[in-house]
Amino acid sequence: MELHRGRLIDHVQLVVRDLKASRRFYEAVFKVLDIPIGGSAEDYFWADELFVSSIDSRAAQGKLTGRHHLAFQAKDRAMVDAFYKAGLDAGGVDNGAPGERQHYHPGYYAAFLLDPDGNHIEAVFHGPANRSAASVEITF
Repeated sequence: MELHRGRLIDHVQLVVRDLKASRRFYEAVFKVLDIPIGGSAEDYFWADELFVSSIDSRAAQGKLTGRHHLAFQAKDRAMVDAFYKAGLDAGGVDNGAPGERQHYHPGYYAAFLLDPDGNHIEAVFHGPANRSAASVEITF
C-alpha cells in the first residue's frame, strides 16, 4: 500500500463556539503529537494546516462549521495513546479508545475523540513505514 499526504489539503478551518475550550483541547493533543501552535490572535489560532477561529472572527463570517472528521498522524502507538489521554484530560469526549482497526488495514492503530464542538478527531499510526521526507517544506 502506498499513501501520499500533503497534496490535497492546503488548510482546514473550524469555526468554534468556545475558542478558549478548543485551544485547550488542541494544545493538549498537539503537544503529545509534537505539532506546535503556529500562531494566534484574540479570535483564532492555527497549527500547520488547521485554522481554528471564533464565530465572531472575520474569517468565520458569523457561522459555525458543521461536524468534521480530522485525522492527525502519529509517529507510533504510544503517541496515539498519549493523544487519547491528553484529549480526555483537556475536555475531549471518548469516541473510540486506542486500538487496531483491522477493518481499515492491518496495523491501523487509532484513537477517536470528540472535541468541544463535537468534531470527530483521530490520531492514527499506520504501522512501520519509510517516509521520503519528514515533512513538506514550502517557502515563499
